[in-house]
Amino acid sequence: MDSTGWRTWAEGASSGMGAGVAIFPYALFRYYRRLKLEDHELLLLMHLMSFKQVEMKEFPTLEDMQELIGGTTHAISLSLQKLMKDGFLSIDEEVDEDRGIQYERYNVSGLYEKLSICMANDAKNKLKQTPVVRNSSTEEPEGEPNIFNIVEKEFGRPLSPMECETISGWLDQDKYPHDLILMALKEAVFAGKVHFRYIDRILLEWSRNRVKNVTDAKAYTQKFRSSGRS
Repeated sequence: MDSTGWRTWAEGASSGMGAGVAIFPYALFRYYRRLKLEDHELLLLMHLMSFKQVEMKEFPTLEDMQELIGGTTHAISLSLQKLMKDGFLSIDEEVDEDRGIQYERYNVSGLYEKLSICMANDAKNKLKQTPVVRNSSTEEPEGEPNIFNIVEKEFGRPLSPMECETISGWLDQDKYPHDLILMALKEAVFAGKVHFRYIDRILLEWSRNRVKNVTDAKAYTQKFRSSGRS
């Protein structure tokens, strides 16, 4: 093959590689050491994701993985067992009702959950380290619990990274005072609609009606409820 032929082959190979790209979350590379994952375990998880995304294999064999990773099937099996024991990986049993076939697939949702917790913790720590400028109407008592912890307690679960970003947006972009956000949270609990979309709607409604602090919010809420009864 002459130089032109090799160039054509390389261009075709380059196009093929672009069509067979596997996508990995950046958080995986950022936090895998914090999660105490070994390099070979990270590589194994990446290969499992690649098999699913590129080759459409949701349950590759040990031999499939050995061909790419190397080592022995026994060593790979031990690594898989450790990942499952530590909650990074699980095996789901599914049934193809059309063909009546039962099959298995690897599930990495445990890994994603752990990565999400790392992201949420970083978001909370970042907010704690950011000084907040308050005026006299929004001054909070010293030692008040972190707003993230309060919201988590009301929701009864850890916040997702997106939910942490929402709270950060209320504080940093919308400039809502902490106590006003907590007031909106109480209103959501009172209404039995404890979710972020409803809390955001309350804050937006208050903002449109020039409610800037808890005193304004209480007066507005009282007026709204009184008009609703009349």
